[in-house]
Amino acid sequence: MNETLFMALLAGVMGGVHCVGMCGGIVAATALQGGERPHTGILLGYNLGRIASYTLAGALAGLIGSAAFLAEDLLPVQRILYALAQVMLILVGLYLAGLNRSVVRIEHAGAWLWQCVRPWLGRLLPVRSPAQAVLAGALWGWLPCGLVYSVLISALASGSALSGALIMGVFGLGTLPNLLAMGWAVGRVRQVFGNPLFRFLAGMTVVFLGVLGLFHLGVP
Repeated sequence: MNETLFMALLAGVMGGVHCVGMCGGIVAATALQGGERPHTGILLGYNLGRIASYTLAGALAGLIGSAAFLAEDLLPVQRILYALAQVMLILVGLYLAGLNRSVVRIEHAGAWLWQCVRPWLGRLLPVRSPAQAVLAGALWGWLPCGLVYSVLISALASGSALSGALIMGVFGLGTLPNLLAMGWAVGRVRQVFGNPLFRFLAGMTVVFLGVLGLFHLGVP
């Protein structure tokens, strides 16, 4: 379990390029609030809500997994889901490195949920208080994202609601430094994360995490 949590944390940290691309726009908009300096309370509130949604999703996935794995003969399913999570992580890494766009099609599969959530988010914008930012972040946390999906499958394979919540919560904390930096230094972070070499190195690191996970799957 500790190894899975560590991998989830690293996936969040190294997948920061993807996080900034997916969530960076709203982070910058809500943090600045039309001013020249970022509003730290709003920025923190947004990320708190986002991580809370990840944690809730992880708990639900873990709960579903715990019901599925009650039968001893279904245990191989757990290993299959874990392997699928690593393959998803590899696809995300290849996408970040600019080598493959398969993950984009996977993200489109979750578009139906986002279509339901987006109108509610629209009612909260523009965000004017930290409390409002928490609600906006909680809704934005359901944005279709291949990186989130890969870790969510790991939560499903964890076999319990608590383990699933921990995995997704730790992953969310891993994404926090990148998105906080995005809110505090919008232009500089976009410049760094937009660098093709930086994106390639970050992507290949994520690929390495997925390959390492598959290797551990085969170790008795």
